[in-house]
Amino acid sequence: MTESIAPQTPDGLLHERDARGVHRLTLNSPTSFNALSEAMLAGLQQALHVIAQDAHARVVVLGAAGKVFCAGHNLKEMRAQPELTYYQQLFAQCSRMMMAIQKLPVPVIARVQGLATAAGCQLVAQCDLAVSADSATFGVNGIDVGLFCATPSVPLVRNMHAKQAMEMLLTGGFISAAEAQSRGLVNRVCSAAELDAQTEDLVQAILAKPREAVRLGKALFYQQREMGIEAAYQLAGQTMACNMVHDVAQEGVQAFIEKRTPSWRT
Repeated sequence: MTESIAPQTPDGLLHERDARGVHRLTLNSPTSFNALSEAMLAGLQQALHVIAQDAHARVVVLGAAGKVFCAGHNLKEMRAQPELTYYQQLFAQCSRMMMAIQKLPVPVIARVQGLATAAGCQLVAQCDLAVSADSATFGVNGIDVGLFCATPSVPLVRNMHAKQAMEMLLTGGFISAAEAQSRGLVNRVCSAAELDAQTEDLVQAILAKPREAVRLGKALFYQQREMGIEAAYQLAGQTMACNMVHDVAQEGVQAFIEKRTPSWRT
C-alpha cells in the first residue's frame, strides 16, 4: 500500500511512501521542465526532513514527471531578482538541499527518465545511486549563458575524473546515458520500459540488507572520502567496530557460521 505524504498538486513535488519504507519523491512540474525553483527546493528540503525523521524509512527513489528529469534552476525566477544577496541565498538553499540528500541515513536512488542539465545533473550526481533510461542525456551547460556551473561541479567531480568533468563544465557539451555510466555518473542504463524494473531491483537489494548497517556505511562512505588516508582508516575501523557489536552483525556472522539464513532476512 502506498500513502501520499505531501498533498498532490498539479505543479510541484509529489511525496509518497509505501509499506516497505520506500519513499518516492517526484518532481512534478513538467511544464517548467521540473526546474529547481525556490518552491521546488523548499519542497525537496521539507520532504528530506520528513524522511530523516521516519524511523522505518529504508530507501528513497527520486524521479520526475514528463520528458525532462530536471533542467536546473529556474532562470526566469533568477533573472527577476538580479541581486547578489538573492543569488547567495538561492545557491545556499540549493546546497543545503543537496547536502540533506547526502546526510540522509538511507540511500537515495535517482530515477532518470530524461534530460538532466545544470543543477538537474547536480541532483543526479548528488544521489547515492542512479538508474537512467538510455535516451536520457546529461550536461552542465550553464556556461552557454555565461554562468559556470560551480555548484554542480562539486558532486560532478566526485563522480567522474576531473578532466571529464572539466570538459563538460567548460564546453557545455552533453553526454549520453551510456557515457554517463562509463564515467561513473549513473549505475545502470536501460530502456525506458525497463526503468522501473531496474530501479526496483536496486530497491529490493537494499531492502534485503539491515537498515543499521546501511546507515553506518553511508555515513562512513562520505566522511572518509574527504579525509586523508590515515584518518579515513581510523574512522573506518571505528565504524566497523561499532557495526560489529550491533545485533544485526552479530546475528549475520552467527548465521554464516551456522550455515543458515540471518533472522533479519526472514
